Amino acid sequence: MKNKVSIKRLLLLLGVLILAACAIVPTPYYVEGPGATIDLKELITVNDKKDSSSGSFSLTSVGIRQATVFRALQAKMTPFEDLVSEEELMGGATDEEYDRIQNFYMESSQNIAIEQALKLAGKEYQMVYKGVYVLGVEKNSAFYGKIGIGDTVTKADGHTFKNSEAFMKYVQGQKVGQEMEITYLQKGKEKTATGKLMKLPSNGKPGIGITLTDHTEVSSDQKVNFDVENIGGPSAGLMFTLEIYEQLVDQDLRKGKEIAGTGTISSDGEVGRIGGIDKKVASASKSGAEIFFAPDDDVSDQPKLKSNYQEAKAAAKKLDTKMKIVPVKTVQDALDYLQKMK
Repeated sequence: MKNKVSIKRLLLLLGVLILAACAIVPTPYYVEGPGATIDLKELITVNDKKDSSSGSFSLTSVGIRQATVFRALQAKMTPFEDLVSEEELMGGATDEEYDRIQNFYMESSQNIAIEQALKLAGKEYQMVYKGVYVLGVEKNSAFYGKIGIGDTVTKADGHTFKNSEAFMKYVQGQKVGQEMEITYLQKGKEKTATGKLMKLPSNGKPGIGITLTDHTEVSSDQKVNFDVENIGGPSAGLMFTLEIYEQLVDQDLRKGKEIAGTGTISSDGEVGRIGGIDKKVASASKSGAEIFFAPDDDVSDQPKLKSNYQEAKAAAKKLDTKMKIVPVKTVQDALDYLQKMK
């Protein structure tokens, strides 16, 4: 009798431990769902003055959390939530590398937004080249393990450059196997690394084996400050631009309305496609936004793909929200809509 009772208790304890593990132990999957909708008046100041006009321009975000077994199952049954693998989310990058890339995308979106707002407001500015930003390093590169994702390369053999094209031209003008000294910034500290140039598989020319992009910064008499800790990625570019522009021109563009949206911003003012727009629509609707700007990207060459605007409209219909979805291809489209808005 005692043995039967002991076995039952053991099985009960085992069951409790399994349930606890399912609720607590993380899986290699992540849940993407509606994140925060944040009033940009709280994040951006221009010339040390806060935006005090009524209404708001708000960025929208996708919330990402590592999933337990229970949370993964819940996500499968919850509207506007998706389960993604670590590889799908991070593309093989480490947690630190992923965070550094997201921070760079956020910094870039801020700079491009400042540039666009200054240009539209007729204010003077200059784009300052800071170096080559490292997005990836080939494993067979002599600089692998030295230069890392998120670093900024500033010199090659002591030479500085005005853009990444000039940097690449210099490197590719050398010889495969030749040693080169690279100067770079890592977490704000200047470092150097020396290694032999490799033969690039893409064109057979010499290279250091990094995926790169220009690292630039806006220089202007207009002082724009951001307070965006713990927010990453490029998708707030459009809304950043609108908030900065409103403060620069000191006009009431919003007319008291709560306006949210999303979309990357390019140096020519185009609004680009982003991921997870259905979740951002859900977040904005819950926050009480009246208008949502959605990228009206061209998907004519991909018949199976819906544009961000179409995805946003479908999400709004599913939510049965009164929030109006407005398509925009450029920043000017958004400004034109605001000027006509009653």
